[in-house]
Amino acid sequence: MPDTYTHGHQESVLRSHRWRTAANSAAYLLPHLRSGMTLLDVGCGPGTITRDLATLVAPGRVVGIDRAESVIESAASPGPVDFRVGDVYALDAADGSFDVVHAHQVLQHLSDPVAALTEMRRVLAPGGILAVRDSDYGAFLWAPDAPRLDRWREIYTEVCRRNDADANAGRHLPEWVAAAGFTGLEVSSSNWTFADAGSRTWWGGLWADRTTGSAFSGQAVDYGVASADELADVADGWRQWAAGDDGLFVVVHVEVLARP
Repeated sequence: MPDTYTHGHQESVLRSHRWRTAANSAAYLLPHLRSGMTLLDVGCGPGTITRDLATLVAPGRVVGIDRAESVIESAASPGPVDFRVGDVYALDAADGSFDVVHAHQVLQHLSDPVAALTEMRRVLAPGGILAVRDSDYGAFLWAPDAPRLDRWREIYTEVCRRNDADANAGRHLPEWVAAAGFTGLEVSSSNWTFADAGSRTWWGGLWADRTTGSAFSGQAVDYGVASADELADVADGWRQWAAGDDGLFVVVHVEVLARP
């Protein structure tokens, strides 16, 4: 059976995905890019990171794939990127086709991340670069204390587990990449930090919406992990946190560069 995407593709999710840029989500890779490289962006979503990367390797060929046809349709537009529907476990590319394979927050949603990484290694050219970055929900931190956000993390983690995925993927990236046969790992970490009034309102608002109106919320109810009433209460907790004057939320990521 295909993997279940915990987030879904509702507007509240895409609002977050469209905010992402190469600068705020792939800075660890940027020093390694050069003009003329070929690049594959796996799980590209609406393509904002992909287009940024394309400008840095132009005139090199850039392909962005995602399994969701609706997302690919929204990403596709005249420009330097070839957006396609694709399967991370069976990439439609010959061996050694790309100089760079990039995947941002993809492995945390997969039931077999090592198999996906092995397929990424297949399409990398000798001496090519793998670049993967995933968040780690267990390492997220926030202030002030918010029991309803504690409950949100519990619910989210359990929904991921029911989907045979790992919300704490970040901490496992090095072992997964090594298990897929990569060498020369360079491991780093970086954060998204939401601490001013505007970013708190944006981050808290989108998670309040996702907690009651996304695939995640539907799965939580279907799996018996939380009721609709509890999810509504958790969403109110997000709004209360966002409205505070001293709120802080840090999204922790682990990132790995490696060679095939």
